[in-house]
Amino acid sequence: MKQVLLILVINLCFSSIVFAHPVEVRHVRPESTSDQRHEYYLSMLRLALKKTEQLDGKFHLVATQTHMFQSRGLEQLKKNKSVDIIWTMTTKEREAQLIPVRIPLLKGLLGHRIFIIRKGEESRFSRINTLVELKQLTAGQGSDWPDTQILKANGIKVVGSVNYDDLFGMLKYKRFDYFPRGVNEPWAEVKSHPNSKLMVEKTLLLHYPAPIYFFVNKNNTDLAHRLERGLRIALKDGSFNQVFRHHPANKEIFELANIKTRTVFKLHNPLLPKETPLQEKALWYVP
Repeated sequence: MKQVLLILVINLCFSSIVFAHPVEVRHVRPESTSDQRHEYYLSMLRLALKKTEQLDGKFHLVATQTHMFQSRGLEQLKKNKSVDIIWTMTTKEREAQLIPVRIPLLKGLLGHRIFIIRKGEESRFSRINTLVELKQLTAGQGSDWPDTQILKANGIKVVGSVNYDDLFGMLKYKRFDYFPRGVNEPWAEVKSHPNSKLMVEKTLLLHYPAPIYFFVNKNNTDLAHRLERGLRIALKDGSFNQVFRHHPANKEIFELANIKTRTVFKLHNPLLPKETPLQEKALWYVP
């Protein structure tokens, strides 16, 4: 009996130590200070960790001291240096190098791409009826974004830049014709570049499967399992969809995008891993 009591006391003491020291989760600061979507993914991260607090203990989110381009953040994560988690579009390469948490954080919405264009060029795009016609124009994208490879694989001409903010100036000064963005992105971006004379195009949409996942280092299986458990609890109890539908970063999708009325060009995503849970319907948004 004394041995049992001793074990219980030791376990209680150990639990108190564990729960007294929150798990530190280091994430990347966004590469742009005007990027409000960053807070959406942080909200999903907090949600997943909060749902698992009772079993896994308290947590503390810590941002890196400096802003990072996506490519640098991924390298830091692979090396297990200064970063514990990244949210980004999945690819075969990324899933081979890191652990993906295969719950699409935007329910696949990032693969619905609408365009930022120059004001005054609306009719140029409204006259386009086929993908062949769209291919006569040139898109702009981040050089290290998977989207660049996807667009090129589908025969679309792309001009790239390593700097996200530079793309808006490049569009303004006609380095390319349109800037495809996920449907949760363009309105806030246009507002944050008021002097660029840009607007959101109203008639066209590109679509390809492009889930954004949380990724962690290959050795950080505990965090990966915790995140998946937390997100699945949130999916089941409705809190995931509550954040997805009502977060300020996403509200414009449902108010302004008019996905159903647009001409849709479906593209192939050659970077999509075969493990992508496309058949799990609850994970995806269907307009």
